[in-house]
Amino acid sequence: MAAFLLLLLLSPLLASTVTAVADQCHDDDHAALIAIDTALGSPYHFASWTPDSTCCDWYNVDCDAATGRVVSLRIFQDTNMSGAIPDAIANLTYLQTLTLHHLPAISGTIPESLAALANLSQLTISYTSVSGPVPSFLGTLMALTLLDLSYNSLTGAIPASLADLPNLSSINLRRNRLSGAIPARLLYKSPDNAYLCLSSNNLSGAIPAEFATVNFAHVDLSRNTLTGDATCLFGREKPLQYVDVSRNALTGNADTTCHLGSRGKQLQYVDVSHNALSFNLSSVEFPEQLTYADLSHNAIVGGVPAQVANLTNLQLFNVSYNRMCGEVPAGGNMARFDRYSYLHNKCLCGAPLTACRQRPIPA
Repeated sequence: MAAFLLLLLLSPLLASTVTAVADQCHDDDHAALIAIDTALGSPYHFASWTPDSTCCDWYNVDCDAATGRVVSLRIFQDTNMSGAIPDAIANLTYLQTLTLHHLPAISGTIPESLAALANLSQLTISYTSVSGPVPSFLGTLMALTLLDLSYNSLTGAIPASLADLPNLSSINLRRNRLSGAIPARLLYKSPDNAYLCLSSNNLSGAIPAEFATVNFAHVDLSRNTLTGDATCLFGREKPLQYVDVSRNALTGNADTTCHLGSRGKQLQYVDVSHNALSFNLSSVEFPEQLTYADLSHNAIVGGVPAQVANLTNLQLFNVSYNRMCGEVPAGGNMARFDRYSYLHNKCLCGAPLTACRQRPIPA
């Protein structure tokens, strides 16, 4: 009882001590932030960074409640902030989250000094004018779970060193100028629900066969020049919900059929349009929760499966510009899809297309 009363009396003191620690600004972190401010020309964005307040209260800065060390720096949406990414960021040695987003006048390369951020878990440098390669030193940041370098002007190959990161589960390199092949073991160490977006680059070669062992939830490889097939992305037990491999040079055969539909139980969005896929759609069993399916501009044969009429969540279904034949299913949700969903096929017929011709009954 006495111990409980003592703890009760000390609780306010302990709480105030933790608050005091969180309110303090470590000298090293303060110096690093001032150096960042100076390197970027003391922009108005940092107007709250004043000597008469603790850095833990500064805009865009978050500190750990127990240690008072800066663990997060998020700078975003400032079209006037210019210059290179400051090396001084590397002096925030406890940093776990670094976000530089929608800063179109920030340029130069990603500095190698960031390799010192051993505690970094999330790195976002997006919607900037940063150029140069995706640095291979990122493969040394063992705490990294998320990497977003989208909407920049990065060039060169995706470094294979990223595959060495044991905790990395999300990569977004969308809208750059990256070239070469996708590293074979990328995200192979990822836990479930891996996220990969490499769309709108100049990537070539095949989709790595090793992706068959990765439990992707979201994959976007669209708008590249990838070849081969995409069957390695699918699997009955995979958590895949979204896949977009449109506008590549992918091919496929009859084996693609079973992978495209029935093996992805959670699949909601699939876009394989504008490729050279050639398989029979008739035997595909689509997931019941499918909402979007664009299979247009390929060389797909067969007919539209009757099951499509029963997919109550399906909002878009497009099989135009293929080599399909047979009668379009009627009833269910088929009224949602107009003739443009089926145009330019070999011999599809039935509403909303022209009526199917009746074969004459033999005498």
